[in-house]
Amino acid sequence: MIDLRDMQLLVALAQHRHFARAAEACGISQPAFSGRIRNMEADFGVPLVQRGNRFLGLTREGEVVLRWSRKMLADAEGMRQEIAALKGSLTGKLSIGTVPTALSFVAQIPAALRNLHPELTLEIISASSTTIRRGLDDFTLDAGITYVEGADGAGFRSVPLYDETYVLLAPPAIAPREKGNATWAEAATLPLCLLTSDMNNRRIIDAVFAEVGASPKPVMETNAFTAAFAQVASGAAATIAPSKLADSLPIGTNTVRLALTEPVASRVIGLLTVDRDPIPPAVQAMTTTAMAIAKRGQYAP
Repeated sequence: MIDLRDMQLLVALAQHRHFARAAEACGISQPAFSGRIRNMEADFGVPLVQRGNRFLGLTREGEVVLRWSRKMLADAEGMRQEIAALKGSLTGKLSIGTVPTALSFVAQIPAALRNLHPELTLEIISASSTTIRRGLDDFTLDAGITYVEGADGAGFRSVPLYDETYVLLAPPAIAPREKGNATWAEAATLPLCLLTSDMNNRRIIDAVFAEVGASPKPVMETNAFTAAFAQVASGAAATIAPSKLADSLPIGTNTVRLALTEPVASRVIGLLTVDRDPIPPAVQAMTTTAMAIAKRGQYAP
């Protein structure tokens, strides 16, 4: 039976995809690292790694061992956290995936969590909703702030945090009007910079346009809202952004903000975690913190 250290080595190899770099990350020599991987293969009686002049990936059996290794390491970390919490100090590292539209919300979590648990560290990764669910499924992420529609009954626990609504941000020269509202049909006639089609936010926007029978023709696509906002600031294009994200922007006189209506579209952003029992203490602490932030006025659904 392989031990936790062997599992850590296999996870590191899958992450770095290079024997020498994985060995260095694990703090052992490459010969010792390779030897332990070969011992794992001997224990299972099958090759776990595809080898050539360089690392070529894991075999089908290796992928199975990797998936179970990640789960068992996550459970072991949860056990360690619970014992540490009983001694009065919650320690460890949390990896949180967040859709780009929720970055302004997630930015509030680290400071609030550190106030309660100063020895707990966070890693925040901006990713698509599909990537977040995949990361939760293979235990490379501990939690996700994402669109939660359809998550129930799919092996996840979801906690609604706030409703995402949308605004049009446009240079004054092309904005339908200076203040108030704009319809989705009006927005579709503008030169738009939108997120790429693999992002859930873009799929939501496309669905609303289809609902009103509009066919926008974006002049630019990007996977980062910062690039879209730069297009607006330069006067080159308009964009459609979540209202909460727009709230965090220092919008000046060179940008017109109009609430989008007809219809007023919304989607629920929530906290997504793997449906597991017991819940690791760090994940529970982060859940409690995120819910407290959501209930604090403007982010409440």
